Amino acid sequence: MAIRNLRYGDDEILRKKAREIEEIDDKIKTLAEDMMDTMHKYDGVGLAGPQVGILKRIIVIDLGEENTQYILINPIIKKQKGEQIVDEGCLSFPNQYGKVKRPKTIVVEALDINGKKVRIEGKDLLAQALSHEIDHLNGEVFVNKVEEGTLENISDKELEERRKQK
Repeated sequence: MAIRNLRYGDDEILRKKAREIEEIDDKIKTLAEDMMDTMHKYDGVGLAGPQVGILKRIIVIDLGEENTQYILINPIIKKQKGEQIVDEGCLSFPNQYGKVKRPKTIVVEALDINGKKVRIEGKDLLAQALSHEIDHLNGEVFVNKVEEGTLENISDKELEERRKQK
């Protein structure tokens, strides 16, 4: 499909609330495919509509394991439990990382790309990704949730070194 342009940092669209998707038509399906391709191109785990300039309630997630790829439309957090402090980054804030408090487990209801209602129960990384991406739909960005004193800028070279260590 196509790689979409990412929105970065101070772009005001990242702080606006996304609107519900009324109909899952071909344009939405193309958007979902483009978002997945864009996320993969930039080595992301998740991507939300506002990050590609579309104020629609759609997110994509791929944890890089079998059966961990999701396209969720109009996702709603139904339940959250526990907490985890995680190192977090964001494609819209390249090279910035910090510690963020996220739920340990989460239950989300949404529609899949075919309009079927789905219920996702996630823990650990999936809970983090769902929480992060749904925040984007509500105009919330991770840099505003980073624990004080933990936000750091990392060079591309240092980032590559960290990825090799994982």
